[in-house]
Amino acid sequence: MLYHIDGTVSELEPNLAVIDCGGIGFALNITTTTAAALKPGTKAKLYVFEAIGETNFDLYGFIDKSERRCFAMLTSVSGIGPKAALSILSYNSPEALALAIMNNDEKALTVAPGIGKRIAQRVILELKDKIGKELGALDYQPMPGAAAIESGASGNVGDAMTALSVLGYSSAEVAPVLKKLDVSGMTAEEIIKAVLRHMVK
Repeated sequence: MLYHIDGTVSELEPNLAVIDCGGIGFALNITTTTAAALKPGTKAKLYVFEAIGETNFDLYGFIDKSERRCFAMLTSVSGIGPKAALSILSYNSPEALALAIMNNDEKALTVAPGIGKRIAQRVILELKDKIGKELGALDYQPMPGAAAIESGASGNVGDAMTALSVLGYSSAEVAPVLKKLDVSGMTAEEIIKAVLRHMVK
């Protein structure tokens, strides 16, 4: 199983990157976000998701772990294949997608080509239901240790925690990071971005 590929970008198209690693060129399907972070002739490290079928073996590459994690969750939704997941992530960052699911924002998903209202509703329904079960199992509650919660920012912190769970992060993973951050005055999306920056280091 491939986890990541570290090499030189030999070819780059809007939705495809070829990474030369040890003389072998790995072709990876990518999001526009990942494409924007790459440049031909430079070194790059992409986190890999393998899609294996009866007649195909495709590789998908992501610039960070959060984007890969989000892709894996999207493809777990019934009827959502790798192409649809890639389309959604090309128009939504991981944090934006998490907030869209949490807030039942179908329009944020339907802006992606090939994603209609029914598919958007299915993504929101299945992932939100999955999140609810995970949070219930964790006996989730906003972290009392974060100073911002004490100062009245618990709403945004709570929203950020719920959104991060969309990406597969547990409260046990997020709590230590939140305690290091000064999130006073930050929106939920800003908190998510700050946490993710620390998570992917």
